[in-house]
Amino acid sequence: MAWLEYLLPLIFLFPLGAMAVIVIALRNLHDARVRSPFNARPLREPGQALRNRLDRAFATLFLNGALGPILTLAPLVYGMGRMLFASRQNWVEWALYGALSTVLVLVYCFLLIRDFQHIRRIKLGLACDLAVGQELERLVSPEAHPYFVFHDVPTDTDIIDHVAITPHGVFVVETRARTRPFTADGREINVVTVEPERLRFPGWSEHRPILKTLRASHWLAGWLEQRCGQPVPVMGVLTLPGWDITCAGTPEGLMVVSGESLSQQISERRLGDLDDELHDRVIEALIERAAELDRNPGLSEPSI
Repeated sequence: MAWLEYLLPLIFLFPLGAMAVIVIALRNLHDARVRSPFNARPLREPGQALRNRLDRAFATLFLNGALGPILTLAPLVYGMGRMLFASRQNWVEWALYGALSTVLVLVYCFLLIRDFQHIRRIKLGLACDLAVGQELERLVSPEAHPYFVFHDVPTDTDIIDHVAITPHGVFVVETRARTRPFTADGREINVVTVEPERLRFPGWSEHRPILKTLRASHWLAGWLEQRCGQPVPVMGVLTLPGWDITCAGTPEGLMVVSGESLSQQISERRLGDLDDELHDRVIEALIERAAELDRNPGLSEPSI
């Protein structure tokens, strides 16, 4: 029967299929998330959302890197089986199997390049987020100063990188990582100009980081006022680690800084006065809000 010539070669695909099943089963073998031994909640560090995103990116890289050779070999293995069982040789059919394998190789090469670039962007964002978080940790000295810092605070639609609470206001700190370009003679260009509605980098401009930081600060101000029953002074801080900042007009309610000496700049900025009762209510509200991300890790993804 002619149909057996196409069915019997599938036997040769069983070992490849078994390998594919093992690869898919092991794709989440590496999980760097750890939980507290006290309350079983996930332990969060600066940039934790980006760490989780990086784990998922490495899992995707592993999946594409392992499945790629298996799937690209499948047409060739099936074709060799067809040659054994076919009553006559059809070279057009064999050429199609070879062409299909070639296309799959090109597709998986593209996927691996994409995964590599994705991981590079996440690692750059994580490095900048950790640098800013480390700078903010200098604020925390509860015995001497009523400062408090939260990392990865979820809004209704996104995640705030850091929230710093001082005796004189609440600061929404967003970090953006951008690769610095080079001139033709190899000199690095690291000057960015801040305008009222955009950031003008060397060769391109962006407005989303400003809008996102302002949107996050406005959301937090409204949310804290609703939770605490009175207005809370909130200001947005956009950090661009590694860049020299030139201001041609900063939007109201926003600071754009490089991140160096950030703790000193925040501690010296006076937005208003938080009495002890309001200060404690703000901290309690943010602790409850941060716990929502622990209960629902897929709430949102951070921006890079």
